[in-house]
Amino acid sequence: MPTARVEATDEALELIDRLVEGHGKLLFHQSGGCCDGSSPMCFPLGEFRIGSSDVLLGEVGGAPFYMSGPQFEYWKHTHLTLDVVPGRGAGFSLEAPEGVRFLIRSRLFTDEESAALSPVTTGSPAELT
Repeated sequence: MPTARVEATDEALELIDRLVEGHGKLLFHQSGGCCDGSSPMCFPLGEFRIGSSDVLLGEVGGAPFYMSGPQFEYWKHTHLTLDVVPGRGAGFSLEAPEGVRFLIRSRLFTDEESAALSPVTTGSPAELT
């Protein structure tokens, strides 16, 4: 079984479920920019344009999770866990009005996990364009 590159805590999955109820299907993107740009951002599916160098890491709560290509180069050796914490995050991310923000927790893959990683894909699949 391939190693997951990104997973989510139970708390994050509960928030994703609530956001799906209010907004429909979702998409996550982490750009690696400064300030809020380094936080995972949550958008309604189709409201954020995936670039040709963005990397699809996997899905969390049924939502595709992308990372910018340059950021992935730094983080490709890490397992990411999407979590949610109290506080105000990015104004454009869907969770902002909830009084919480998504956060990434990371750790290095073990040698065994690294050996079981699947290749990543870049760009947007046809169903997102």
